Amino acid sequence: MWAPELHYLDGKWYIYYTAGPANQNCCGGQRSWVLENANADPTQGTWTEKARLSVSTQDFWSIDMTVLDLNGKRYALWSGQDGGSDQQNLYISAMSNPWTLTGPRTMLSKPELSWELNGYPKVNEGPQVLQHNGKTFIIYSASHCSTDDYALGQLTLTGTDPMVASAWTKSQTPVFIKNPTNRAYGPGHNGFFTSKDGSQDWVIYHANSNASEGCGNPRNPRMQQFTWNSDGSPNFGTPVAISTAITRPAGE
Repeated sequence: MWAPELHYLDGKWYIYYTAGPANQNCCGGQRSWVLENANADPTQGTWTEKARLSVSTQDFWSIDMTVLDLNGKRYALWSGQDGGSDQQNLYISAMSNPWTLTGPRTMLSKPELSWELNGYPKVNEGPQVLQHNGKTFIIYSASHCSTDDYALGQLTLTGTDPMVASAWTKSQTPVFIKNPTNRAYGPGHNGFFTSKDGSQDWVIYHANSNASEGCGNPRNPRMQQFTWNSDGSPNFGTPVAISTAITRPAGE
C-alpha cells in the first residue's frame, strides 16, 4: 500500500491510496483505490472501501492519485502507464463524484527532459496540486527514486481547460533538487500545507541522508517553508540540512 492522501470532499472524508495484489512482486498490479468516512472527525466513525478508480477503457497501472478542484469541476490526477510500457506518465480525468472517473484520460506529462530520465524505468509520479492567487500548478517527482537525482518538476496551467495537455506548460528545469552539502539526496514525492494561522506555505517531502540509498527505508520525511516568485510561481529554495532546527509553522 502506497501514498495515502486524505481529502474532505462533498461533506465526507476520503483517503486515496495505491495497492496491488499480494502475490505480485512489489509493483506489477498497482491500482488506485478510495476509502470513505461520513463522520465529521476522520479519526472517528467507520472507513469503508468505496471503489477502485479507473477509466474503463484504459484500466492500466495507476499510482499516487490526487484531486484537483477548479472552476466548479473536479478532476483526478495520477501517475500511470500505457499498456505495454513501464514508463510512468502523468494523467488527468474528470470525476463525476469522489470515487468515479468519467474518462477519458489525458496524458499531461511524460519523462522527456534530461533531468527526468535518470534511472529505470523513466518516471513522472507523485502529482500534487498547488493553487495560489488564481494560478494552478502541478508539482511532480521525476527520474527514478533509486537515483540521487530524483527531483521535483512543475506544470503550470496556462490555458483554460485542464483536460487539454497543451493548456499546461512544463518547466524546463527542476524546481527542487538534491543538496549533497545538506545531506539531501533524491528529494521528492511531496505534499503541501498552510500554517495554522494561514500566513505560511510549507512543503513536505522525503529524501535520503546519504548518496545511493535508493527507494527504501533510509528515506526520511522533511519539511520547510517556501515562498513565491514575482511571477506567482513557487520558490522552494534548496533542501534544508537535516541538522538545522527550523521554527515550527506559525500559529502552532
